[in-house]
Amino acid sequence: MEDFDLIKNVGEVYYKEIGEIYCPYLKDTVHFNAEGISHLKFKKRDVSRSMGDQYMRFKLLGMVPEIISQSHTLQGILETKRFEYIKINSRWENILKPVTYYEFIAVVKRDRIKVIVKQVENSQKIFWSIIPSWGMNKSTKTRVLHEGEPEED
Repeated sequence: MEDFDLIKNVGEVYYKEIGEIYCPYLKDTVHFNAEGISHLKFKKRDVSRSMGDQYMRFKLLGMVPEIISQSHTLQGILETKRFEYIKINSRWENILKPVTYYEFIAVVKRDRIKVIVKQVENSQKIFWSIIPSWGMNKSTKTRVLHEGEPEED
């Protein structure tokens, strides 16, 4: 528990210091805003991640700037439509918008890490998630690079 609080607090301070990072593949900056840090803590709106899940993500957070700044290839892209909370005329509304998720995978210091960058319609690209390692599909015994919803992963 003490380790968790320390890693989470250090991770939150570090996250706020990042600000933005240029990604050579996207030829654009990736912004580290409140949505990204919130996604590290919550699986979806008002559903908190487990302590173990948060611990792993905050522990690997230091590798994210390196992965984004050195990525010259994209491992995956998902274009979809999702309901997004957007502030319109000083109130929050849930509106269906086109969303693109960019997936970068790297092996850093023997850790396999997937970094997700999210872009809602034509807005700025934001850091969305860091997913440690990847799993195996239990039925087919094959490696799964993306499983589930990037909105929740």
